[in-house]
Amino acid sequence: MRGPRRSMDLRLLSIATLLGILCFCSAQQEGSDCIKANAQSCGECIQVAEKCGWCTDIDFLKQGESKSARCDELQSLITKGCTKAKIENPRGSTSINKNKAVTNRKKDMAEKLKADQITQIQPQKLTLNLRSGEAQTFKLKFKRAEDYPIDLYYLMDLSFSMKDDLENVKNLGTDLMREMKEVTSDFKIGFGSFVEKTVMPYISTTPARLLNPCTSTNNDTCTSPFSYKNVLKLTENGKEFNSLVSKQQISGNLDSPEGGFDAIMQVAVCGDAIGWRNVTRLLVFSTDAGFHFAGDGKLGGIVLPNDGKCHLENNMYTMSHYYDYPSIAHLVQKLSDNNIQTIFAVTEEFQPVYKELKNLIPKSAVGTLSSNSSNVIKLIIDSYNSLSSEVILENGKLPEGVSITYKSICKNGWVGTGENGRKCSNISIGDEVSFEIAIKSEKCPPQGKSETITIKPLGFTENVEIVLNFICECECSKDGKPLSEMCHNGNGTFECGACRCNEGRIGRLCECSTDEVRTDDLDANCRKDNGTDICSNNGDCVCGTCECKKRENPEERYSGKFCECDNFNCDRSSNKLCGGHGRCECRVCICDANYTGSACDCSLDTSTCLAANKQICNGRGTCECGVCKCTNPKFQGPTCEICPTCSGVCAEHKDCVQCRAFDTGEKKDTCERDCSYFNLIRVKDRDKLPQPADQSYPLSHCKERDANDCWFYYTYAVRNHTEREVYVVDTLECPAGPDIIPIVAGVVAGIVLIGLALLLIWKLLMIIHDRREFAKFEKEKMNAKWDTGVNPIYKSAVTTVFNPKYEGK
Repeated sequence: MRGPRRSMDLRLLSIATLLGILCFCSAQQEGSDCIKANAQSCGECIQVAEKCGWCTDIDFLKQGESKSARCDELQSLITKGCTKAKIENPRGSTSINKNKAVTNRKKDMAEKLKADQITQIQPQKLTLNLRSGEAQTFKLKFKRAEDYPIDLYYLMDLSFSMKDDLENVKNLGTDLMREMKEVTSDFKIGFGSFVEKTVMPYISTTPARLLNPCTSTNNDTCTSPFSYKNVLKLTENGKEFNSLVSKQQISGNLDSPEGGFDAIMQVAVCGDAIGWRNVTRLLVFSTDAGFHFAGDGKLGGIVLPNDGKCHLENNMYTMSHYYDYPSIAHLVQKLSDNNIQTIFAVTEEFQPVYKELKNLIPKSAVGTLSSNSSNVIKLIIDSYNSLSSEVILENGKLPEGVSITYKSICKNGWVGTGENGRKCSNISIGDEVSFEIAIKSEKCPPQGKSETITIKPLGFTENVEIVLNFICECECSKDGKPLSEMCHNGNGTFECGACRCNEGRIGRLCECSTDEVRTDDLDANCRKDNGTDICSNNGDCVCGTCECKKRENPEERYSGKFCECDNFNCDRSSNKLCGGHGRCECRVCICDANYTGSACDCSLDTSTCLAANKQICNGRGTCECGVCKCTNPKFQGPTCEICPTCSGVCAEHKDCVQCRAFDTGEKKDTCERDCSYFNLIRVKDRDKLPQPADQSYPLSHCKERDANDCWFYYTYAVRNHTEREVYVVDTLECPAGPDIIPIVAGVVAGIVLIGLALLLIWKLLMIIHDRREFAKFEKEKMNAKWDTGVNPIYKSAVTTVFNPKYEGK
């Protein structure tokens, strides 16, 4: 088992090491983005990533380094010797240009505000200065204003199947006005109707059917078919609504789907004809059938796509025979552009269809219309409350390379991110919600022109205008000197501490033309000692000057006139460059203070060689690179304090201490003569003994035992190399004598218990033996022959003889 386990451990160690190397390489790769970009100017550098900076110090570059070495992460530039004041690192910013507070409007206020005087979103205009890779975040606040004006346009299907519905809609104006007064004091209502395109096969084009499309069997009189009619412009007069709707007549068509999309498009784009104001706009679409959409017009020979423009003449849509039905996406765009919220009032049969349509149209709702539209007012109120309780932000088209993220902070502290960050639900009138919006640019647009985008809540006319300015150049570029003499006779612009070369010129100082790059004469200047390697195979020869290659690890670099030096190929110790105690310059370790050696692995610090007596290597060795080399072969250990063959200080002075302190021991009789060479100091307990840390001279602690097995404690020290001192604890530690009574009682009890146990065992064995003997007796008794009832030695006196000739006659 030991072999396989060891192999498994080695495999696990290898895997862990490999993962560590991969992670380290990955970290290096991430850190090298600035260098890998090979930026030739400060402007190019700051567009690489948010973390990149440009060093403007003229003397920053070392021999062999290219201009792109000025572009690196901030900490790397500082490590390489560029001061913070010389690092160009512009940051983005956010400024608010228009910040009108949201309106706190009450319905019962005497002063009524106009729609354009009400503010529901704050701020209204901002300016962002964007640096590539750096997001700018700002907060938008939205508050539903009380008594906000509403425009409602009722668009109704007037095909024959909606005949009974029309009767119930005729009084809709005044009834809806009365109900909506509970929501807003500023309410307008309009009415429009639709049927179908006036071409085959959608309607019958026979003259009689064009006059009256209804069947003659019903004796009904219907109006001629039409595509869309704007019956009533938005008005505050509910009675006028009732009057005009009462005059409407049902029409008819042939197929089941209706041309409602044509009507919705015209309602959305014909703002002046409809009378839309910059307020909440509601479109109620009422039908009991499906819908035609883009492509269905081919059945009638109509192939031109819908142009999304207004074509009303005398309030009638005149181009239904010319343009195809609009697509759903086209409708979504126009409804959104015109801030119209749609309510689909449809019968139960078509609920699934229009619910799918609702999912495609933001800020729309679906309500179930009864068979005769009797519940239309309740449907409108419920749908309006549902739509107005949700705010959804949308933004206009973003410039290339610009991204936007949303985070919503809604009612009761609910936080949404991702797509949910665009919206908040269950908002009541007077509730305030906020959105944190982050905009980030990944690159500068062409010519760095400013862009403007808008963010608005769907279904509302207000929006936020955001001007995007892009930071594409550094501030120091404004002080650049075109045709500077510092750039080889004016072949470039000197800016931000470096030359930006004119077209056709290259090199650190623009000293070379692109036509001269590959000449042999220039390459000769890049060979060290007339060798064959150009730039020591660690760089490229540009205009007769070596520009050293860059490493993936930004901390590693080549340098020198011929790129012959580097800072990563020095000696290592403990797998660390220069032992972690120096820096590598041109493949030679420059050691830190208190370190020496080719890999800076030799410490000059002697603290690791101090013995317990504060002497270096216990006075019996030398300290080399922080390690003791013992000169006396008897001593060993990290500080030359271990001596296996020495008797020891404690054993040497034991007898003298014992005789002087306790008047016992082997030298009791000769104590005064042999043991007067030290000063004896008595203490009461062990805590009073001197400690090595408190003394500046060698001190030994001793623990010895006398002939009576009692322990005594003392210290031995030599002060000033001559004066010997012994501190001794004047009380012996003797082991306590045994307690006789418990021992005797225990022995007697043990003997009695053992005797009882032996008697019990003997008794048990005798019982077992007796039972076996009795069982054996019983068995022999059962097997005895005389116990069968017949005497085995008895012989009968009667003899019976049979006549073999007797036949029984």
